[in-house]
Amino acid sequence: MKPKKGIRKIYHYTQDYIIMVVGALLYGFGFNGFILSNEIVTGGLTGVSTVIFFATGIPVSVTYFLVNIILLAIAFKILGLKFLLKTIFGVIALSLSLSLFEILLAGTSVIKDQVFMSILVGGGICGTGLGLIFAANGSTGGTDILAAIINKYKNVSIGTGLLLFDFFIIGSSYLFFHDVEKIVFGFVEMGVSSYVLDRIINSNRQSVQFLIFSQKYDEIVERILQDMDRGCTLLDGEGGYSKRPIKVIVLLAKKSESLTVFRLVKEIDPQAFISQSVVRGVYGEGFDQIKA
Repeated sequence: MKPKKGIRKIYHYTQDYIIMVVGALLYGFGFNGFILSNEIVTGGLTGVSTVIFFATGIPVSVTYFLVNIILLAIAFKILGLKFLLKTIFGVIALSLSLSLFEILLAGTSVIKDQVFMSILVGGGICGTGLGLIFAANGSTGGTDILAAIINKYKNVSIGTGLLLFDFFIIGSSYLFFHDVEKIVFGFVEMGVSSYVLDRIINSNRQSVQFLIFSQKYDEIVERILQDMDRGCTLLDGEGGYSKRPIKVIVLLAKKSESLTVFRLVKEIDPQAFISQSVVRGVYGEGFDQIKA
């Protein structure tokens, strides 16, 4: 059984990295084709890199990569290697993507003379790209690292830290453009991007609970353990009318795994009774970390 688990683990890791590459390409396209080309400063390290670009002419991809190297070096001593593995890959993938679309688009806006529409579309594409990266348990570095470091030593959540950074970065664009409208557009982009990002992450991580009633519970449990690599619990039940004892399988899984569960149970026992419900939060091994 161990080789099978090993192959499954490699498959999941490979899938994560492919999703991160797709997410990085989407972000690079959305940022260069809709945001940077309209001289809008966004949040995060790309926002800082954009400010530096307009001040010095240094490409966004170069500043983004170099600053991230410094932040990663600092984070390595504070947060450890485990936190940084996928972050390093995410930084490299996003830096290459930004550089690629800097060359391909050459500062040209995909939508001509429609700044507000460009911001909406660009924010949606960038949010989708980031959502895919985060859904694959990756990171793009930048202010994520700074917020994680602050969170380690201060009672400030990562989300709050990122929000404070973003407000400061977007607001600083006034020093170069002296245009309040560009600041407003920057916040609109941040709002659209954050909304799309949250929708993708939440839809991917939403958990469901299954109650499975079947006489073939032992076969179903074995398949859940082997095929899905998830644990489950057996409860003792009793039929309200028949008074006969019955085993109830309790299974917590990701929403994306629902179809797999139904197919598995139907294959073993088409007469099984299944109840599926959405749960507000699941914490522990295989799900989110327990929050205190």
